[in-house]
Amino acid sequence: MTLTLDPTCAGLIGFIDRHHPEQIAFLKALVQVPSDNPPGDCQPHGEAARARLESLGLAVETHPVPADALAAVGMQSAVNLIVRRTFGQGGPTIALNAHGDVVPPGQGWTHDPYGGDIVTPPEGAAMVGRGVAVSKSDFATYTWALLALIDAESRGAPFNGTVELHFTYDEETGGEVGPKWLLDQGLTRPDYAIAAGFAYGITSAHNGCLHLEVEVIGKQAHAAMPHTGIDALEGATHVLQALYAYRRQLAGQRSRVPGIDCATLNVGLIHGGINTNVVPDRVTMRIDRRMIPEEAGFDAEGELRRIIEDAVESAPGIQVTIRRILLAEPLIELPAAAPLIAALKARAAQVMNVAVPVHGAPLYTDARHYAARGIPTVLYGAGPRTLMEARGHNTDENLRLEDLRKATCVLALTLADLMG
Repeated sequence: MTLTLDPTCAGLIGFIDRHHPEQIAFLKALVQVPSDNPPGDCQPHGEAARARLESLGLAVETHPVPADALAAVGMQSAVNLIVRRTFGQGGPTIALNAHGDVVPPGQGWTHDPYGGDIVTPPEGAAMVGRGVAVSKSDFATYTWALLALIDAESRGAPFNGTVELHFTYDEETGGEVGPKWLLDQGLTRPDYAIAAGFAYGITSAHNGCLHLEVEVIGKQAHAAMPHTGIDALEGATHVLQALYAYRRQLAGQRSRVPGIDCATLNVGLIHGGINTNVVPDRVTMRIDRRMIPEEAGFDAEGELRRIIEDAVESAPGIQVTIRRILLAEPLIELPAAAPLIAALKARAAQVMNVAVPVHGAPLYTDARHYAARGIPTVLYGAGPRTLMEARGHNTDENLRLEDLRKATCVLALTLADLMG
């Protein structure tokens, strides 16, 4: 890497370059410990990560999640890890959050999903494994950025501030017992937060998500005398017609945030009926409603409930119950995030040697819990330009090792700027 840097920044990059093989080994070891969620038995991975961090000389706080909180989100075990390192006096507290839980690997892999195999495609060496990009990679990114700062301080670099590593285990179930739990318990209150992301873009906003389960209730009867029953499936068609009409409306509700298109609705699961020769007495469906950042604070659930309830008014005898499964508010860019974004954008362009845009993402993450507390939050970490390129949540998930190194350099330089 040929950069014009002051001695402190050159020292940060030199440390990361020298210790890159150890960083790769650290990441491989984390990939090799399964942490699938579901079923959400993630404490073994947390314990393995703690041991690895302590072997690097870092003090690690362990915060086990209570059983009742785990049961509420359908998990078996989890522990939240915090590493805190204060430099000098005063200065901002900056939290770096990555999640260690991953979606199950599924079928069709050409490599062991828990192997951490190194492959050498034309684009350069890459590691393959479940979670290697989303987001065990940023356990390694954030850890080595912090280690580089500690090394620089030992050589006289004048930093002022605190870096906190937040390694949590429930992003795949919404972050309720990860970042949100840490904030609710008063265990952290950072001035800025950076959550796991990719190296070629800074994500400053993302969609929200609402999941509802709708149960349409009728009355069973013999199919030879359907008039003696109340057909729940017929009632469900009224609901579906209303929902699909609403979906067409949402298509015109476009976001001004680059990278985000429009609000969406999807009916992803339907179950119902008793048998072919019986009038169905109940039908259930699951609805996914994505909210664009401009809908932050809008009662999307209330609107959807009204649409469903109005639809069944034209179906005599039909009853409906609606249950919320998930509500994740959108992440919006807070004005106070400007210094964080400016520092990341400048250092990323310098290290990556390309313009690194600030954009939004149509998915949702647990980073929103920091922003909900008024903490300026963005997503940035190790990875390629797109989730598809990383094959996140897909077979043969991968991470280019050069992107890991570069993202670590960007983070170390950014932290030095913010604490400088």
